[in-house]
Formats: sequence, structure tokens, C-alpha cells
Amino acid sequence: MKSYTDEIWMQRALQLARNGELTSHPNPMVGAVIVHADRIIGEGWHHQAGEPHAEVMAVRSVRTEDLALLHDATIYVTLEPCAHYGRTPPCAEMIVRQGFHRVVVGCVDPFSKVGGRGIAIMRQAGIEVTVGVLREECLDLIAHFVCCQLMRRPYITLKWAASADGFIDRLRTSADEGEPIRFSTQLSTIHVHHLRAAHQAILVGRRTFELDHPRLNVRCYGGRNPMRCVLGSVGEEALNAGFQAYADVDSLLDSLRRDNIQSLLVEGGAATLQTFIERDLWDEAWEEQSSIVLESGVEAPLMPSAFKPRQERHYGADFLHWLSPVRLKHYVDFK
Repeated sequence: MKSYTDEIWMQRALQLARNGELTSHPNPMVGAVIVHADRIIGEGWHHQAGEPHAEVMAVRSVRTEDLALLHDATIYVTLEPCAHYGRTPPCAEMIVRQGFHRVVVGCVDPFSKVGGRGIAIMRQAGIEVTVGVLREECLDLIAHFVCCQLMRRPYITLKWAASADGFIDRLRTSADEGEPIRFSTQLSTIHVHHLRAAHQAILVGRRTFELDHPRLNVRCYGGRNPMRCVLGSVGEEALNAGFQAYADVDSLLDSLRRDNIQSLLVEGGAATLQTFIERDLWDEAWEEQSSIVLESGVEAPLMPSAFKPRQERHYGADFLHWLSPVRLKHYVDFK
């Protein structure tokens, strides 16, 4: 019964954490819920780097008349409370000072300055600590952060739109031959712009830039526009438009790593997407499948046969496939 109840409250903590999706990076999204006698008496999430962490926000939300209940309360946190001094004090020590009866942690923090230390601090103080409730969901929530910490590269999402017969565009040799085929619906465009807002950088290849002159912004969703990148040799037009140009994938990833960019969305074209697929440099992929039939054109990227759609979202007659690899391969050795 305790396990089932823990999952219910951790689900609420996950919901809260997602409020920081567009603002918390480079810090991970984290949510916290304080429960006493099956009643929420406090909750919070991490808003942005440099501001109080989720645990502190949850304690601050507790009403004055309920503060005495903390000694008999449980705090649910999606990520292990921090144990180091950074821009904010250690949350693990704050939890000890508040005298919580029990702490439930979704997943251990992969950050080298935490990595189990927060849990150890709380247990040494006599607090009952349960670890691993909805672990997979909590890891998914902070996938960008975990990938950057463990793989030493940004989390990479691939996205493309294709016709019903497997083409991403008609054949064009110059921008004078007209606009690219538009597969997206109004609803699916909102989803794509949400993806853009949730990533810190976005990439297209030289040919896509020259043929399509893409804006790559979040005009249909909100949030911050990602840093715009182009792969290959481009002229002054790209630089004047605010794009960052990179000679190849390795130089791109090296630069993003140095700049602490944790997430990259690759939108095209076909050759650029295929390069990432063949080098196994991707963590998540969205393929938008349209009902339009082209009969010929630029073929869509070819995914490894081992990976199957994990999720399907329908937008009228069209739908998006979420092609997810064994994403947790990044976390195999991470307990």
C-alpha cells in the first residue's frame, strides 16, 4: 500500500517539475511535494538556475499553522536533494534541519558533486529514505541533464516530416524552384515549436538553409528561441541571419559542450539527419507522417530496424511517431 501511495505523490511531483521545462536549464527539472496524513501541505518546483530548489520552494509554501507537521511528514522529490554548496545551499541539509520523518526520492543525481551524497546525509541524520519510486519517469524528466553529465554531449532529438510514401520533399536544386512541401498541420506545428522551445539549440544542414531559409523559432508556441546552427560551409547570409556555422558534427558537438548547451534538435535535411543516425548520435526522434503522397522526391531518413515507435500522436489524418531508442542505455551503469 505504501508503494502505491508513494507513486501517487511522486506523480504529483513530476507534474510540478514540468513547470520548469522552459526555464530551469542548465539545471534539471525537479518537483517536490510534502505530505502529512495523506494531505499535501506544501509543494514546489525549481524555476530557474540560481533560484531556490524544489525542496526549498515546497517548504516555503507550507502554511504557518502546518510547519509543526514537518516532523511527521514525508517529502517526495523527483531528484536526489543536492549535497553541495553552489548558488544555493545544500537541500539535503535543509531537509535534515526541518526534521522530516521520511524522504522519497525518484532517482539518484548523476551530478558528480551529489551522486548519492544527499541520500547519505539524510540517512546519517536518521531520516527514512526511499529511493527509486517512478525512477524511469524521473530519469525521462531530466534526460537532457543526465545525458550531458554522463555522455558528455547534448541530448540529441531528431525531427522530420514525411509523406505517406516516405519522402520529405520534392526534388529542388535552388530556392527559385519554390517553397518546400508543407506536411505539418496547425496542431502538429504547435508540437514541433514546443520541441524547439524545449531545446537550447537547433540544427539544419547547409542545403536546407540555402533552399528553405528556415526561421527555426518558436512563434507558434512561446518560450525562448533556440540557438540556430547550420552544418557545412555557408556564406555571409547565414552569419548575418544569426546562425552559428560549423564545419562538421564533431566541431558542432565540441562547441555546444563548451558552451554548456544540454540539448540539440536536428530538423534536417535528410543527409544531416542520416549522419546522426548512422553515428548513433541521437536519443529521441520524431517522425511526422502525412497523408500526402509525393511518388518521388527526397527520401526520408532510414531508421535502424531495431527501433520501433514508442508513442503515436494523431492530428486529424496525420500523426507523429515518437521513435525512441533504448534511451536508458545512458543510464545502464547509473543506479
